[in-house]
Amino acid sequence: MRALTVTPLRAGTAEVRELPDPVPDEGELLVEGLALGICGTDREIASGAYGWAPPGRDHLVLGHESLGRVRSAPDGSGFSAGDLVVGVVRRPDPVPCGACARGEFDMCRNGRYTERGIKQLDGYGSRLWTVEPSYAVLLDPRLEHVGVLMEPATVVAKAWEQVDRVGARAWFEPRRVLVTGAGPIGLLAALLGVQRGLEVHVLDLATGGPKPRAVRELGAEYHSAGAGEVTERVEPDIIIEATGASRVVFEVMAGTAPYGIVCLTGVSPVGRRISVDVGAANREIVLENDVVVGSVNANLRHYATAADALAEADPDWLSRLITRRVPLERFTEALTADPDDIKVVLTLD
Repeated sequence: MRALTVTPLRAGTAEVRELPDPVPDEGELLVEGLALGICGTDREIASGAYGWAPPGRDHLVLGHESLGRVRSAPDGSGFSAGDLVVGVVRRPDPVPCGACARGEFDMCRNGRYTERGIKQLDGYGSRLWTVEPSYAVLLDPRLEHVGVLMEPATVVAKAWEQVDRVGARAWFEPRRVLVTGAGPIGLLAALLGVQRGLEVHVLDLATGGPKPRAVRELGAEYHSAGAGEVTERVEPDIIIEATGASRVVFEVMAGTAPYGIVCLTGVSPVGRRISVDVGAANREIVLENDVVVGSVNANLRHYATAADALAEADPDWLSRLITRRVPLERFTEALTADPDDIKVVLTLD
């Protein structure tokens, strides 16, 4: 079979190579790969920034944003040939820590978890892959062309869950949410905000292209002004930060309504210095009972929530988030970001 592989920590090693067809272990599903979403994590691994090959190997099959169709499934697995599925990314550590032992492997305490396509487990960037039924998620058949958005949707499903849990420490009836960043994470976060009946605002630098249109078609309001100006005007109860841009992060932290919650989902690059009035930020957070919380990855509960959210969404709107579909053989194009990209997808058939 063809697979997209990389030698971790070595730039320029990404290639499509022929590998033996996988043979499912007892109880596993054999899945025909349909599509693979590409994100910043994949590009960083391909650049040699990080990544871990499976033990005893020098190469890793890339890809964690999966979409496939079951080719064979064991009796009693809950799946049948032809089912549309995605594979969960993370697996709990073998010790396990207290969080992993309770199914909260997205909150692993000791870092011994593994991840498909990232850390010590082959990813989903191949024509065929196998997965345990307990780490496969069934999708609505109507999502065949957009189901590859499932993994980023799980990230925002968890982010919203974190917001709910923090808000529940006292009376909490939010009305307005600001999402910073109109990439796939930001737009899917906005989708879940609309589904919750909130007044949704999205901030991004783009003034043209597909992002403003996607926001407007969602029924949300698009902004391209500075973060401070927008937060002052909107006074959001909730901010989902999806840019990872250091200056934006600190500007929005000071821009919520009282009892505001900022959930950080974007990862900031290191080494960029900015001047920040930490005292003012601390004063505002303390005196207004604000909270800033980080959120990453997802567990099985978030996958179920994301599957429901995508099934409820307009498939035509979801399809517009996929701005490029690239054949596997032209993977270098997919690994090169374009300013107008929302989501780039590799087709595996």
